[in-house]
Amino acid sequence: MSTEEPLVKIRGLRFSRGERVIFDGVDLDIPRGKVTAIMGPSGTGKTTLLKLIGGQLRPDAGTIEVDGRNVHRLGNRDLYTLRKRMGMLFQSGALLTDLSVFDNVAYPLREHTALPKSMIRKLVLIKLEAVGLRGASGLMPSELSGGMARRVALARAIALDPMMILYDEPFTGQDPISMGILVKLIRELNDASRLTSVLVSHDVHETASISDFIHVISEGRVVESGTSTEITGSRKAWVQQFMGGRPDGPVPFHYPGADLADELMGDARC
Repeated sequence: MSTEEPLVKIRGLRFSRGERVIFDGVDLDIPRGKVTAIMGPSGTGKTTLLKLIGGQLRPDAGTIEVDGRNVHRLGNRDLYTLRKRMGMLFQSGALLTDLSVFDNVAYPLREHTALPKSMIRKLVLIKLEAVGLRGASGLMPSELSGGMARRVALARAIALDPMMILYDEPFTGQDPISMGILVKLIRELNDASRLTSVLVSHDVHETASISDFIHVISEGRVVESGTSTEITGSRKAWVQQFMGGRPDGPVPFHYPGADLADELMGDARC
């Protein structure tokens, strides 16, 4: 594929859970070699979008192409091959609790390659060095802080040298120092390894600081796309409210319901 072609191309995406519409005709591109953020309030389908890109969910309509291949038309073998080229940093880290830090990072190498033990050892140590945790290789997940666990999960995500990493809320629950380390790692790993990074988050400042391009989604649609500067300077009221964390704006405080006075005067339900 040409380097000018987006790595991920989404056209006319529609997806629902029961009667709830999650995506209603979404079009967006994720360029190669860049950090692209998908932002929006909680519950807007950001994690669902990552699952659609990885083929874990199937859309009701539309297409998702990754590196020129329609994800949802692939057979199981081709889909698994494509997934090997995608790293995933889960929101919870998802480390295997009965395996050491070393063995967690070694796991994908042991499962998907025929490399000798000596080579796997060297690769694991290199990946742990990249996230600053080579000295913690013998620790168990229960002995790690939240920030350390997220960095181990990142080392595991890059173990197979993927073309793309999907980050699902990487900053959630992190203290300021851990968050700063993760922000720095995501940007530096993307540039040093020539990765494509897809970052799902609602942490505005941290995400905007490292993203080359941002898509803001709400109510099933992309409401704004652009660089960090363009998004933060948007004149759309919804985008201004979200990026500025303002309590008042198009997004209401109250969940839709009947008039309070009418409900208070109505029949008791308890």
